[in-house]
Amino acid sequence: MFCSAAVGLALSAGLICAPLSGQVWRADQGDGTYRNPVLFADYPDPDIIRVGADFYFASTTFANAPGVTILHSKDLVNWRIASHVVDRLDGDPRYDLKNGGAYRRGFYAASLRHHKGMFYLAVTPVGHNTRIYRSPRIEGPWTYKELDREAFDPALFIDADDTAYLGTSIGTDGTVTLLTLNDDLSAVTAAKVTYYNKGAEGSKIIRYNGWYYLFNAIPSKLAMTVSRSRSLWGPWETKPSIDDRTGGHQGALVDMPDGSWYGFVMVDAGAIGRMTNISPIFWKDEWPWWGVPDKPDHVPDRSPKPIAGHVFGEPPSSDDFSTDTFGLQWQWNHNPEDDKWSLTQRPGFLRLHATKADGIWTARNTLTQKAQGPKMRATVKLDTAGIRPGDICGLGSFGKFSAQLAVVGEHKGGRSLRMQLTESMQDGPRTDIRVSAIPISGQALWLRMDMDFDMSEGRMGYSLDNQLWQDVGGAFPLAFDWRTGTFQGQQIAISCYNPVSEGGYLDVDSFTLSSLSPGTRP
Repeated sequence: MFCSAAVGLALSAGLICAPLSGQVWRADQGDGTYRNPVLFADYPDPDIIRVGADFYFASTTFANAPGVTILHSKDLVNWRIASHVVDRLDGDPRYDLKNGGAYRRGFYAASLRHHKGMFYLAVTPVGHNTRIYRSPRIEGPWTYKELDREAFDPALFIDADDTAYLGTSIGTDGTVTLLTLNDDLSAVTAAKVTYYNKGAEGSKIIRYNGWYYLFNAIPSKLAMTVSRSRSLWGPWETKPSIDDRTGGHQGALVDMPDGSWYGFVMVDAGAIGRMTNISPIFWKDEWPWWGVPDKPDHVPDRSPKPIAGHVFGEPPSSDDFSTDTFGLQWQWNHNPEDDKWSLTQRPGFLRLHATKADGIWTARNTLTQKAQGPKMRATVKLDTAGIRPGDICGLGSFGKFSAQLAVVGEHKGGRSLRMQLTESMQDGPRTDIRVSAIPISGQALWLRMDMDFDMSEGRMGYSLDNQLWQDVGGAFPLAFDWRTGTFQGQQIAISCYNPVSEGGYLDVDSFTLSSLSPGTRP
């Protein structure tokens, strides 16, 4: 199980400690202002609601397990991870990395609402019927009811008369359909087309001041439209809104305790993935406009915080594996094999047993967390004593390009380091071994990986004493590719596999995430 509280950041002896903050980027400037994005990491398909004084942010996780991340904030700027809705993905053998796996599929574009003391979350696993999860607590546990159809990018909306609807549209068409739900949101009772908006998807619906507002992404243009009507059934009038040049292309609005409004929007940002911007909203002629009146429909790079006075907060990142539960920053690349990992077999260490796989793309139990921009460094301290012949275990990136700096168990005895780069292609992954065998001695080993998202490149290195470091393999590319990658920004990965048989194990003493010093070359 993954824990519901952040793992402490105290690091084991011998490791140079990062500052208490493990985040590379701080949106909160400490002077009453914030800068966008609020999280410099891949938190795509945002849906943000307010419940009293609390904001909750649902984000896409695809095939990663646990799935559907929920973040919590008091001010829309400082976010912590509150929970994951789906502990283990179910309903498809591909979630167990069978039959080709579920990369680019899984759980995405969830819609979160709160009504009469209950949280509801609608999500459509790719190729499956829509599910509506529910829980009285954001931390869960969550249960779900499955509908009788697949509603693409569902937009959950509960009207003033307590009637619940799901809006759905797909960008290859643009027909917006409203599905009416029964009283307990467990079944569809009616379906009716309400609007056609060419290329629209990612619908979100709010009601304000006697109007219904419908927000849609237009992916072909990386733009967003806003439509309004006095009735959910139209007629609708539409105006263009922001786009990726002016702030983003998929999002909506959230109301504030004082009656004002803020906008949240996703922007494609290259190798880091798809990030979320937060913007003030002003109203003119009963239309919502992003930004401020003297620069309308433009998300500001920097702005006063929506709510003042709240302290800095962030998702966890660094970890010393000192408890028997994972921090919420960690996810597996698919459902894990639970007998192949442990936080208790050697207290204070993560033990990853080598799973049988022909490469990183097919290896289960690859432990990931989101890479962070604009420039980051990940460092692990390892004990390699459990590595057996044929094992390939280490640190790397994971995505369109998966770079690995791995300890390899040699069949003639001993261990060496290998640096390899795997590119995900239409006809399968292709691996280039850049450095085949660097002999290493002793059990303790430090590996590090730098990622520079301004330059879209990374580098890797190792040390036997955490003092003298040696680069390995040269620069490698960072990229986002929804067609052949994971449909996610670059991730950090710790993995252990063996192409021939189940082998030994890797003990991970600690993981540290920090920013690169100014002028440091990745």
